[in-house]
Amino acid sequence: MSTDIRLAFAHPEARAEASAPADPRDRISLRDHLAEVEIGAFQAERGVRQRLRFNVVVELRPHPEPLEDDVDRILSYDRITEAIAAALAEERLNLLETLAERVAARILHEPQAMRVFVRVEKLDRGPGALGVEIVRTRAAVPLREVTSSGQEEAVHPLVVYLDNATIAGSALAATLDGLEARGLPVILCVGMPPEGAPEVALRAVQRRIDLLAIEQNAWRLAALDARCVVVASRTEIDWAMKQGQTIVWAPSKLILDSTDSPDCSPRDGAALALWLAEHMAADRFLAPSGLAVPPGSHMVLERF
Repeated sequence: MSTDIRLAFAHPEARAEASAPADPRDRISLRDHLAEVEIGAFQAERGVRQRLRFNVVVELRPHPEPLEDDVDRILSYDRITEAIAAALAEERLNLLETLAERVAARILHEPQAMRVFVRVEKLDRGPGALGVEIVRTRAAVPLREVTSSGQEEAVHPLVVYLDNATIAGSALAATLDGLEARGLPVILCVGMPPEGAPEVALRAVQRRIDLLAIEQNAWRLAALDARCVVVASRTEIDWAMKQGQTIVWAPSKLILDSTDSPDCSPRDGAALALWLAEHMAADRFLAPSGLAVPPGSHMVLERF
């Protein structure tokens, strides 16, 4: 068997060793870590949990100080399993490739991590294991916002619910001006359009129809002000925030794919917007005066 073929089917640790630079780094590895989740692009995979197997190898930056047998001075194995758990909990995914990317990105945010190999396999989709393997380096990880002091800092946006009266009103541009002047990323949310949506007997179909009707209303808002950019996925939202764009949320993808999507009616646009505010760890949730907002949230509510 050739070396290339042997390495293709070997544990990621063998690939790490074979592709190491002249000054090889230290490595830690996680072998045969199992998790059971719902994942997959096919309809047959929806509503069904299946086993995933993770094998991860992390190449580390040498530590300049004596370890002194102190766990706080190393990259703990727990950080790898926590990265996997967090990526699985973020939302329901269709692709192993997406999952592997998110696990790798989380691990590479650790200061000691320089390069990571991630292999993810489905164990229940056939007689054998079906999987993907990726390798990523620190240079490939998107940057987080950096403060003037040089520290990386998470971004907490303003999530704003605009009712139809505000959207159609003459003060829309002034409202957006005021929101942008606060200096935080702005995510605008809307509800059902004034004309409503068609009604059908099947609840699951109605849910999709209602979400698509909200997205049509989002595009209506975007047509009224050129600053507004309609986005759907979490990746698009993160990118648009970094570009300083005023975001209008199209909810179908996040709501349908999330592992903790709200159990409210999709016609309750304010409840969906409040869920997004919590999902994004928003600075606060802004809503028009008099609009009914679901109780029980820890989110800071501001009226306008």
